[in-house]
Amino acid sequence: MVDRELQREQQYVATLYARLDALKLEAEQQLAAIRLLDVGGNHQGRSERDTFARIYEDRIVQLREVDERLAFGRLELDRVDEDGSPFRYIGRIGLRDEDLQPILLDWRVPQASAFYQATAANPLGARARRHLVSKGRAIIRVEDEIFDASLLEGDTAELQGEGALLAALSSERTGRMSDIVATIQAEQDRIIRSELRGVLVVQGGPGTGKTAVALHRAAYLLYSNRERLRNSGVLIVGPSRSFLQYIEAVLPSLGETGVVLASVGQLYPGVDVSAEDAPAVARIKGRLSMAALIGRAVRSRQRVPSEPQQLEVNGDRLTLDPQLVQTAMNRAREGGKPYNEARVTFVKAALGALSREWLAQLKSNGNSMDESDLPMLREDLRSSDDVRVALNTAWLPLTPQKLVQDLYARPQWLAELTPNWSPADRALLRRARDEPFTISDVPLLDEAAELLGAYDLVDAAEKREQKQQRKRDIENAEAAIKNMDVKGQVNAKDLADNFTEFADRGTTAERASADRSWTYGHVVVDEAQELSPMQWRLLLRRGPLRSFTIVGDIAQAASAAASVSWRDALEPLLNGSPEGDRWRLEELTVNYRTPSQIATVAESMAIAHGLPVTPSRAVRESEWPIAVLTDAVDAVRRERALEAGGTVAVIVLPADLDELAGRLGAEFGSALGLGPAGLTSEIALLTPQDAKGLEFDAVIVVDPGGIVAASERGAGALYVAMTRATQRLYLVATGELPRGITLSS
Repeated sequence: MVDRELQREQQYVATLYARLDALKLEAEQQLAAIRLLDVGGNHQGRSERDTFARIYEDRIVQLREVDERLAFGRLELDRVDEDGSPFRYIGRIGLRDEDLQPILLDWRVPQASAFYQATAANPLGARARRHLVSKGRAIIRVEDEIFDASLLEGDTAELQGEGALLAALSSERTGRMSDIVATIQAEQDRIIRSELRGVLVVQGGPGTGKTAVALHRAAYLLYSNRERLRNSGVLIVGPSRSFLQYIEAVLPSLGETGVVLASVGQLYPGVDVSAEDAPAVARIKGRLSMAALIGRAVRSRQRVPSEPQQLEVNGDRLTLDPQLVQTAMNRAREGGKPYNEARVTFVKAALGALSREWLAQLKSNGNSMDESDLPMLREDLRSSDDVRVALNTAWLPLTPQKLVQDLYARPQWLAELTPNWSPADRALLRRARDEPFTISDVPLLDEAAELLGAYDLVDAAEKREQKQQRKRDIENAEAAIKNMDVKGQVNAKDLADNFTEFADRGTTAERASADRSWTYGHVVVDEAQELSPMQWRLLLRRGPLRSFTIVGDIAQAASAAASVSWRDALEPLLNGSPEGDRWRLEELTVNYRTPSQIATVAESMAIAHGLPVTPSRAVRESEWPIAVLTDAVDAVRRERALEAGGTVAVIVLPADLDELAGRLGAEFGSALGLGPAGLTSEIALLTPQDAKGLEFDAVIVVDPGGIVAASERGAGALYVAMTRATQRLYLVATGELPRGITLSS
């Protein structure tokens, strides 16, 4: 019976792969035909050709990415479906046969929700749910869950298996996160499919699937709100580079490639940082008052001279009066433009006033000149070194980087701007100009950029011409879509993006990540409990619609600038919102990852240190008790001696990283990997911050007492480290274990 069912499913899945291959071949042929088109020297024709080529390239990539486990489930209905079959197959994408009849449902469509939501008590029109377990393109096992008791009669009872979820939980980790689309549970599915509205907070303890829910929700929203999110995109923010590397394959495997993945250190174009400040420094930089400080710093760079200045222009002596400068500044400020853009108005106003004074001076000296000579005089003033120095001294063009660097490197200026600060707080920000930026600096750079505006400005006439050209391009795009018979595959606005010879030909994700002013249709924030008020302020500029999915666990907060509650954390995000403090909270209560014996001890330690732990229920045990050893190298030896396979993480404080890397490297050589690059190595050496959001078969936590003592949020960091293990946990300690950790003998 089992063999017959396996054969039946294999035959059906083979037809799905045949259709997938046919669609790939069709897209490849269309791509080849487009590339062979002779469009001559017509710039617009080449742009149209390249745009359609990219459509087919993206389609080919999507079809290739979903090849693994294309179909993973089947629903048996209590009625005959539209095609006359009682079966409904669920997969990563939707497929139709040549007659356009559905043969595979995308997991995100409403008709597929019963696959995740149905229970024996509420079957939702289903008699049974079948999980298809595959390797490559071969079906190797089926797992049945029966809702209709009549199906249990006879031999069909043999079809019930050990359960796809527990099988997936027990499998070895690879150093990369896999999607859970085949094993989404009802609690998770409800959150994934919740509507795109406002701010959704998903709170859950370690191992409850917060990250998986966030990523699958992003895929679901992109599918169900395609028109809204097509051009604006979705931003997913993670806690570290290692985390982003860990999750990067999940969304492509679900058929979605148009998402921007970034850590907070990558949210300012041109800056990619991973270095952390000392906790005391990070706390200051994360305070909301830093926004006001940046504002004062920008305003202070506009200075009216205290006395008249003598200027030499073409041999003439001119006087630049402070009142002239003040009047020009007032005119520039009236427009409400950012600093650098307003400076253009200031310079024009100052040059205009100064040229009129010069004209009056020349006429009084007997020169035969009139108003028609003013443009020439303005150009002479503009090219004068004395004038440039005087006007730049009054209002210097600035970049965000220079402003922030000067703020740190000029203690007297900082003191002028912060009269109510303590000398100790000011000293914490002291830094040389050439020192690299840190993660905590990124929101400050973005704040400065918002106030300063663009450094290089486009002439207003050129902007008007660009607007008119955009209108013409959209009209041409509509005609091209009609002529090439691809209506429904691309919209006119997307196509118009490529019509100019110098247009950016990147994807939405590529354009978004390179543009600081880009606003996303939806923002997903993982490990959100770590963010400072200034980082939330930065994210609000990336998502001004306040459409957010926020996942995290307040108890796992380890950064110095983190909040102690979601209400406090979200205040910078929701302050000023028309909806006030309205946000929805969903809680995940089942721990799928962490064995119960590890979860119990970790929660006990967290509670003993006053962390607000979200209670959860671990669904499984591991056969290995928590081990306490005195040497990290010995712990790695013991783990490798088990020959259990899978991934091993050694988690250590940053201060001890280099020393331990040397010892482990001397014994284990190339098997050791450091930081994000080491996630696929046999042994990954990480800091507690690097380990956030990740999971490993075995985890070795070095000096747990030291981790707790390293900062006021140290207990949260240890809670994170202990709960990364899916099978085995080792604690390496030479002294007493932190309070709350009690192990049975």
